[in-house]
Amino acid sequence: MQSADAGGSYRDKLFYTIAPCAVMCLVGVLALLTGRISAHNRKANRHSQIAFKWFFFFFLFVSTELALESNPSDHARASTIFLSKSQTDVRDKRKSNHLNHISHVSPGPPMKKYSSCSTIFIDDSTVSQPNLKSTIKCVTLAIYYHIKKRDSDRSLDIFDEKLHPLSKEPVPDDYAYVDPEHKHIYRFVRTLFSAAQLTAECAIVTLVYLERLLTYAELDICPANWKRIVLGAILLASKVWDDQAVWNVDYCQILKDLTVEDLNEMERQSLELLQFNINVPASVYAKYYFDLRQLADDNNLNFPLEPLDNQRAQKLEAISRLCEDKYKDLSKAAMRRSLSADNLIGVRHSNAVLS
Repeated sequence: MQSADAGGSYRDKLFYTIAPCAVMCLVGVLALLTGRISAHNRKANRHSQIAFKWFFFFFLFVSTELALESNPSDHARASTIFLSKSQTDVRDKRKSNHLNHISHVSPGPPMKKYSSCSTIFIDDSTVSQPNLKSTIKCVTLAIYYHIKKRDSDRSLDIFDEKLHPLSKEPVPDDYAYVDPEHKHIYRFVRTLFSAAQLTAECAIVTLVYLERLLTYAELDICPANWKRIVLGAILLASKVWDDQAVWNVDYCQILKDLTVEDLNEMERQSLELLQFNINVPASVYAKYYFDLRQLADDNNLNFPLEPLDNQRAQKLEAISRLCEDKYKDLSKAAMRRSLSADNLIGVRHSNAVLS
């Protein structure tokens, strides 16, 4: 049984906030009409017009802000759809693990590594340089939850694998009814990223475009269309994000039975469905990165942890020194403009000793 789409909560939020504004606008209209009918002087009529204008502008402002906030691919304050869809399974898994721990049926998930006074564990993934393998696993898991927790099977012909097959092999009769497993989605995306030599950042942007496409076009990613929707999102993300973009003809070398004309048409329609909005703000990108890490933690897909040794510590120190030099001039400028406590940079810190 499929749960309600996270977009429903956004629509509910939008409705319950705009509805009072609409009522206030109606009150303003009635006040305006009443003022025109019953007012015996121009002052009462002018007050009614002013009230109506204020209500109208407030209504437009609130509706515009909520429309932006309800779309996580455009607004950093909105919760990502994939993380909302995964919460039901996460709660069930935690409950099952708790019951298994009590009854000693299974040992449960492997123990996590925790830092101590003598050993510090860190992973090699950062928001600016994510780990490629772990990021692809998280992105494909997010796609898996999109398919599993979909509301319906709304789609377009350009994304239908039966109408536009990716290979010459016959499409199974039940292709539109059997949900793919996470490992199948991961294998498909990993093959594309490995052959095209795409980066982990491109995978995150792919997920942003995918959720933006589902929201803008009011589509559902389902067994019949998931491969072509993901392929279209990867195609756009690689061209927007990577300096050396992969040409459409290169994807035809990866997927041998695809034609350039088919890819060109899918790219054109994807751009139209995105309303040509391919901009990804840094705040949105960072939100998706950290939500993917949260998804990995909830599903025991932890990023590989390694002890912090001298070599890695020196590397981190070099990166920190570059950032410190980069922002030193900005901090000095802030001190000249204001001497408030928020801009104080003269606090001395003791150096950490790593042995």
